[in-house]
Amino acid sequence: MLRIGLDVMGGDFAPQAAVQGAVMAVDALGGDSRLVLFGDEKQIRDILREENCPAERFDIVHTSQVIEMGDHPAKAFQQKTDSSIVVGFKYLDAGKIDGFASAGSTGAMMVGSMQAIKPIKGVIRPTISTTIPTVAGGRALLLDVGLNVDCKPEVLEQYGLLGSIYAEAVLGIKNPRVAILNIGEEESKGNIQSKAAHDLMRQSKAYNFVGNVEGSHLFSGKVADVIVCDGFVGNTLLKTCEGLYRINQAMHIGSDSPFWQEMNYEHVGGTPVLGVGASVVVGHGCSSPLAIKNMVLSMERCAQVHLTEKLQQAFK
Repeated sequence: MLRIGLDVMGGDFAPQAAVQGAVMAVDALGGDSRLVLFGDEKQIRDILREENCPAERFDIVHTSQVIEMGDHPAKAFQQKTDSSIVVGFKYLDAGKIDGFASAGSTGAMMVGSMQAIKPIKGVIRPTISTTIPTVAGGRALLLDVGLNVDCKPEVLEQYGLLGSIYAEAVLGIKNPRVAILNIGEEESKGNIQSKAAHDLMRQSKAYNFVGNVEGSHLFSGKVADVIVCDGFVGNTLLKTCEGLYRINQAMHIGSDSPFWQEMNYEHVGGTPVLGVGASVVVGHGCSSPLAIKNMVLSMERCAQVHLTEKLQQAFK
């Protein structure tokens, strides 16, 4: 049985939104999956009672502390040993759960990923990624979206492999096309970083590298399935997409279009941390119950396809 851990104390609207999202997710999970909730047991049970959902449908691990958004991530992880995030990582490290998700402090989640779980041997820097919709009706993977704002070419080259494995295993894209985001399609275009990364990726036989992709082709689905960039560019692009979605909703411009609906972060749910030794998903701080539900389902999918094992095998 897969045991999916969820921090219900993390996020702007926790624990209410997190528990409501867990209730939404429990009916969508596979029959061999069990949701494990980490947080204040009394609050969890009170909310479940309000939602008319039996507490027996979940495993509940009581924790007495919360790592707040304003806490220093490393210090809080060290000092708040009975917080929902720290206890969740302890369970993950001990193999008591198969994945851990939280919409809480991203910094604390990364401290746990790097210190409690540790990067996969051979991975220079883990990364966080997100999917973006394409007008063709599918999804493309964008990485990094904020973890490493400055990346050496060797790191970007590894992102190509991490992204390719994720796209094939989780998104179901066979032989995904990997490209590096650049200011032009020609090999000669770009800064020193992107040119050097292009050379390394072109030499790689580990994935299907197709060259440079311009920003105008990101959502076409015609050029690439995996788009590699550093975290500065990726995070800027991600927040631009979020802003466009909000404008679309406010102005009611084609709001019923599946493309625009897939731009909604709630449908993505969370951002997987790629390159660490267990399945970890980080959600948006303002996650709604729907976003929490989809974050849990994203985690379940990563565990079902044995994503971590596939990444470990690739870097042996």
